[in-house]
Amino acid sequence: MVEVRFEDVTKLFGSVIAVNKLNLTVEDGDFLVLLGPSGCGKTTTLRLVAGLENPTAGNIYFNDSIINDLSPKDRNVAMVFQSYALYPNLNVYENLAFPLKARKKSKDEIRKRVKNAAELLRIDDLLDRKPGQLSGGQCQRVALGRALVRNPQVFLMDEPLSNLDAKLRVQMRVEIQRLHRKLKTTTIYVTHDQEEAMTIGHKVALLNNGIIEQIGTPSELYDNPKNMFVAGFIGSPTMNKLEGSIIEKNGNLAIDLGFFVYEPPRGVIEALREAKTSEVVLGIRGEDTIITKKGQKNAFKAKVEIVQLVGREVHVHSIVGGKSLVMITDPTRNIKVGREIWLMPNEKRIHLFDKKTEKAIF
Repeated sequence: MVEVRFEDVTKLFGSVIAVNKLNLTVEDGDFLVLLGPSGCGKTTTLRLVAGLENPTAGNIYFNDSIINDLSPKDRNVAMVFQSYALYPNLNVYENLAFPLKARKKSKDEIRKRVKNAAELLRIDDLLDRKPGQLSGGQCQRVALGRALVRNPQVFLMDEPLSNLDAKLRVQMRVEIQRLHRKLKTTTIYVTHDQEEAMTIGHKVALLNNGIIEQIGTPSELYDNPKNMFVAGFIGSPTMNKLEGSIIEKNGNLAIDLGFFVYEPPRGVIEALREAKTSEVVLGIRGEDTIITKKGQKNAFKAKVEIVQLVGREVHVHSIVGGKSLVMITDPTRNIKVGREIWLMPNEKRIHLFDKKTEKAIF
């Protein structure tokens, strides 16, 4: 049982800052997802835990012990890679047994651990096959099993599902969640796929240029983004962002968006007064953009450009004041390309950001 903690950890590659003064705690038994675009430092962070990289500054702890100088083999961590990294000349049993043989475990213990892992991952009928005879999903189960047999105190997973097709990725997410629920092993999981992060993690740490922009539960990042980067990265389709200026209207503050003036609810007005800023960005998620009628307060006209059926939802891409805006509705609306519609934001679900600092105001 182990808690992993980063304390002001920085990693440089020459003059390039890969990880910048990282402070992060992964609690014992937690499942943390490191999410972010390519080059943001998430894989480097994982390699620092594994001992494949050493921090330039700061300390990494397992519980209360600093592990900076501990060799990878002495950290008792197991890493699952994107490429599976299976030995093609060995069958499944031999691949699973390999890390145990390397540690000079007895034949009886190896047999027991391999059997338990294979049954848990439902690959016990594949033990005689070689990797070339397996599907992508089966190969990934074997890779998980090879990590599992070691009884590690920390699981590290680096984009483990990115080589699988969409359907298999969904299935393997469930398998990984099921595995974690049974084992309760501290797990750090790296992905660039925000949908994967939101469905699989207890907590998500969103990285950008080596810095954590926000950490929290998936719903916290989605519902309460701390800045425009988080708001734009989390959610599909991405949040609509409309730039505006603060003006006075009817004795209250309002937001002039150019194509219409938005009169926000009282709570937003109070937040604007406290923020003391003149330029803002109004954020509205697609599902919080409502079809309404002309003349309704805060209604604005949009011209439908593209209509996409996505399962049980329809994504309607419109042009609003020369800008693109997407809303999510249901197929019963029967919205046609070229049609003019009236939309309004759900005032209970809007987001507001300072244009200059990009930090959330409301």
